[in-house]
Amino acid sequence: MSNDPKNMNILVLNCGSSSIKYQLFNINNGHEVLAKGQVDRVGNEGSNIEQKVDGKEPIEVEVEIEDHIAGIDLILKLLTDKRHSVIGSYDEIDAVGHRLVHGGETFTGSVVVNDEVKAKMTELIDLAPLHNPANIQGIEAMERLLPEKPQVGVFDTAFHQTMPERAYLYGIPYNLYKKYHIRRYGFHGTSHQFVANKACEQLGWDIKDKKIITCHLGNGASITAIKDGESVDTSMGFTPNYGLVMGTRSGVVDPGIIEYLMKKEEMSLNEVVTMLNKKSGMYGLSDGFSSDMRDLADAMMEGNKDAERALMTYAHRVKHYIGAYIAELNGIDLVVFTGGIGENNWKVRELCLSDLEYLGIELDKEKNKGLRGRDTLISTETSTTKAMIVQTDEEFVIANETFRLVNEE
Repeated sequence: MSNDPKNMNILVLNCGSSSIKYQLFNINNGHEVLAKGQVDRVGNEGSNIEQKVDGKEPIEVEVEIEDHIAGIDLILKLLTDKRHSVIGSYDEIDAVGHRLVHGGETFTGSVVVNDEVKAKMTELIDLAPLHNPANIQGIEAMERLLPEKPQVGVFDTAFHQTMPERAYLYGIPYNLYKKYHIRRYGFHGTSHQFVANKACEQLGWDIKDKKIITCHLGNGASITAIKDGESVDTSMGFTPNYGLVMGTRSGVVDPGIIEYLMKKEEMSLNEVVTMLNKKSGMYGLSDGFSSDMRDLADAMMEGNKDAERALMTYAHRVKHYIGAYIAELNGIDLVVFTGGIGENNWKVRELCLSDLEYLGIELDKEKNKGLRGRDTLISTETSTTKAMIVQTDEEFVIANETFRLVNEE
């Protein structure tokens, strides 16, 4: 590890069930991305790795990657390959930060990973059966490949642990909550926290006395109500398929629909759940036209009714949550858009903020239409509630948290 705590190379890993996204940061009174990449189709045919370094041609290698250990081993080899000149050796990696999806009620903040943390994450596998096992495999792979390097876990759910009981409970028998911890957890917490703080810094505000609604709109999407810097409510729930209509996820549906479809369509429970997660949302509403907002927005403006139906339903659900959270916050100072769609799709932002002038939200349509992927205000100068685009950077948050915790050890 570097002798200079102000200068560290931190590898950030986001291990999915069959993929590994990664970035290597140099933290030195600021941050620089040395390399970023992704391993796809881990454990499947056609697996490959792609790595990008600024100023150089991307590297793409198709190779059999049987598990996460093999995938991370390949990442380390690419980062240290002399032909690509990223780092000279494994020893130049000072610490590893992991995106961890589900911390349940156990983890309310980022933690240095140890055996106790891994044991608790194993206990929580039932809450995130697709994500937590992959996250644990990533940690164990690094323990084997870089055994002396500290590791830090940053949980998607941690920021939302400040929600009051009235916000996170479902209307089911309370003993089931006590027995199985069935409640609303929320996700995208790292992004919501980051963009709220970043927006306040840019506006010269103290987040401790502001009421903010953050809209993380990507293929997965969620909205969070933030009061005095803390999450008080969020749209995702026990799982990420709750709340907003998303790319292929349904969002909120009447639970009676599940039984109804099982009878009428002779579908199994697994088939219905798969449909709600992978064949619904914008894809389903557009009758299979697309799950991609760019395609849908373009098609809507060309008169495609399937695309219009999907986008108008999407915007309605976003406005539903904005209105509900303004009531919950007892007012609003700022609405923030982030995520791939929130940052880049002007039409979606326009639809989501239409007819909200009575709440003090006045969109500058010309400014909004001309902007893409920049941190900037999109509300009018006379708007009493500001609206803003803020670029999220969850990987940097993970690197920064890793830097902080390792230097506190």
